[in-house]
Amino acid sequence: MSMFSAMLRTGAVLAGALALSAAAPALAQDAGTKTARELRSAYDAAVKGKTIAFLPIALGVPLQDEWGRVIKQEAEWRGMKYVVRDPNNNPSAMQQALTALVNDKPDVLIVQNPSVTLLMKELKRAESQGTHVIQINMSSNYKSDAFVGADWTEIGRMLAQDVVKQCGTGSGKSGKVQIVQGELTAAASIDQIGGVMEVLNKDSNIKVVSNQAANWDANTALNITATVIQQHPDLCASIGFWGIMESGAAQAIRNAGKIDQVKVYASVEGSSLDCDQINQGNFYKVLSYKATEQGHDAVMAAVTLLESSEKAGARNLEYYTQPIWVDKSNASGANCFALPKK
Repeated sequence: MSMFSAMLRTGAVLAGALALSAAAPALAQDAGTKTARELRSAYDAAVKGKTIAFLPIALGVPLQDEWGRVIKQEAEWRGMKYVVRDPNNNPSAMQQALTALVNDKPDVLIVQNPSVTLLMKELKRAESQGTHVIQINMSSNYKSDAFVGADWTEIGRMLAQDVVKQCGTGSGKSGKVQIVQGELTAAASIDQIGGVMEVLNKDSNIKVVSNQAANWDANTALNITATVIQQHPDLCASIGFWGIMESGAAQAIRNAGKIDQVKVYASVEGSSLDCDQINQGNFYKVLSYKATEQGHDAVMAAVTLLESSEKAGARNLEYYTQPIWVDKSNASGANCFALPKK
């Protein structure tokens, strides 16, 4: 081949490559792909200007306040309108607030259920009207677009497994265990007690000497536990289904002079109050389901539902938060979110 012919062939190859390169964007568009800016425009169109409403059981509590802080911050950054209602731990007021919110037809509704049945009818009505419903941390018997929160059965099992290590066969301890539940009809109590008993029942040394509901109230937990520790001074462990409530149980145990003997456990949201209880020696160990992360996940669920363009009620998404053990070795920093300044 002559040098001239080789040059012609090289030129033809280069020209072909340039032609393919020039055609690539058009081919990419034909294939359905979009540029980064086009994707951002589609994202903004899906979420910007949409209304996201939050209905907790009560504000003024670290768990709900942290959810609200994160949801508000992230929603507003995305150009969404944030609405919140505070029923102040009143089931009737919560029912009324939910009815009013459903009537307003927000694009997304995030709800914390006080029981598995109370809000079912209105949550279903919300989705029938086109509102995406996300249930946070405690679900109802109605399965909506999404659930964000803890796997309470897993939480219960993990708490009980550690209690068995401390009080079960071979421990040399009495094996006596107290359980302080929250509201008996709440999903967090129903599923958590199921996980706890599944594990405790497998060890013959474990004896559940008290299994009572304190309805999320620290004073009630204190009074219950004061009686239990009097009747069972050799109590080995106390398991509480919420840190603030279980702090009352811990106080009763401390008042009886048994805080170094009884291992106090709780499932918690991970606030500085929980870490304070650990560092003061009131809690032996807690299992945190990380409220801050749940707030992030709630917004992610909302964005996913809005971007999907699917009809409300068409999905049943699940966003579970990984629980972490917190004790004196790590009860600080990121494991203990700060309380809002008043």
